[in-house]
Amino acid sequence: MKVFADLHIHSKYARACSKDSNLENLEKHSLTKGLNLLGTGDFTHPKWQQELKQQLDEIHPGIFTLKNTKTPNINFMLQTEISLVYSQDGKGRRVHNIILAPSFEVVEQITETLLKFGRVDYDGRPIFKIPCPDFVEMFRKISPDIEIIPAHCWTPWFSLFGSNSGFNTVKDCFQDQTKYINALETGLSSDPPMNWRLKQLDKINLVSFSDPHSFWPWRLGREATIFEMKEKYTYHDIIAAIRDHEHDNKFGLKGTIEVDPNYGKYHTDGHRNCNLSFTQEQSKKLNHICPNCKQQLTIGVLSRVEELADRSEGEKPKNALPYYSLLPLAEIIAAVLDKPVANKKVLEEYYKLVNKTKIESKTESKTEFTILIDTPEEELLQTTTKEITTAILRNRAGNIEVIPGFDGLYGIPVLNEQKRDYYLEKRREAAIKEAAKEEKLSQKKELEKQEKLKQKQEKKNIKQKEDQKKNGIQDGLDSWY
Repeated sequence: MKVFADLHIHSKYARACSKDSNLENLEKHSLTKGLNLLGTGDFTHPKWQQELKQQLDEIHPGIFTLKNTKTPNINFMLQTEISLVYSQDGKGRRVHNIILAPSFEVVEQITETLLKFGRVDYDGRPIFKIPCPDFVEMFRKISPDIEIIPAHCWTPWFSLFGSNSGFNTVKDCFQDQTKYINALETGLSSDPPMNWRLKQLDKINLVSFSDPHSFWPWRLGREATIFEMKEKYTYHDIIAAIRDHEHDNKFGLKGTIEVDPNYGKYHTDGHRNCNLSFTQEQSKKLNHICPNCKQQLTIGVLSRVEELADRSEGEKPKNALPYYSLLPLAEIIAAVLDKPVANKKVLEEYYKLVNKTKIESKTESKTEFTILIDTPEEELLQTTTKEITTAILRNRAGNIEVIPGFDGLYGIPVLNEQKRDYYLEKRREAAIKEAAKEEKLSQKKELEKQEKLKQKQEKKNIKQKEDQKKNGIQDGLDSWY
């Protein structure tokens, strides 16, 4: 059986994530999307861990479903993401890693171990000052069945190869523990051909997951990994597939679903606050400095790949797996209707497609993946408009240009070349909005910092007064005696 897996998920307990990201919503929208295996996300958070234990039933070793579920074909694996922030070779390092665990017993041991280094209750994605090699070695002592996968491995700020805080090689990062790194998550801003350009990755599998901050189908499963599994597969079957680099078995890792990397938020170099993005050549000529405000540009994934590449563009390693390059269906509909992706009309058209696609005069439910990958044109036309059908077929063929994303702004699908300036103006407005949001957040953090300093000083003053009072009493007693 085909297993479409998204094993990088977040819950309502992770910062900047939807407070409605619970197991029920994740299950519901996975069914719509076409996913049948999900990570739980955030298993170190005490409240979420408790909910997972209460709401999940283990149906096969390491594979869970929701208790009393009406959709038993949606399975879960225990998963979290950990942020490691530390210094190495005179440089600050910030690397995110996905953690997969085989059981709640192992999850408890992982949590107990991490509590020796800090808290786990403030965020579903906690931060620890642990170097990556020590982290891997520590977890393998807990269980060799734990899988550690570097997350969104090219993102500038928090990743293995990140331009601002990462490393040039996997070995530089994981040192003597590199042999236990079996896969890398490509992230939205890179795709397999970009990663194929590094010979050092030839023996490391490429997986794709969505890292969604909400459960909606334009976030959940926008990237996924395809496995071929026996019907009653286990956690160990999935891990064995991730660790197998030969791909000569009937079962195992079979490919990925990717978005166009231009859609990712960090594909090219640029500066969001000034709404300026640049090609690699332009960025180099500018010495990676924004010509408007003179601040450092955020170096995008495309430039970083070019910097580290030792293989020509278009070359493919021996065991490269196939992949689909697809923009989310809701994004396509939104582009056709010129509406925001969460707009009511967009959602109506979306659910009309996945719930009512007509097949040989019968109406059957389909998933988003089947709509995007292989539903014939004539069936689409019976359910939706000619414009949306054409856009879906163009998406399938890879014929939709995407204005590249940069410095935290998503790329923009271009369905009508004559409206390019209009799309760019929309991006400018989005950049202004994001800059204002960033400024507001910065001000809030500064106020919180000042308030903490004020409270600290007040406590210090109170303590000084108490000490003075005690000293005064003691002086009085001393003089009495």
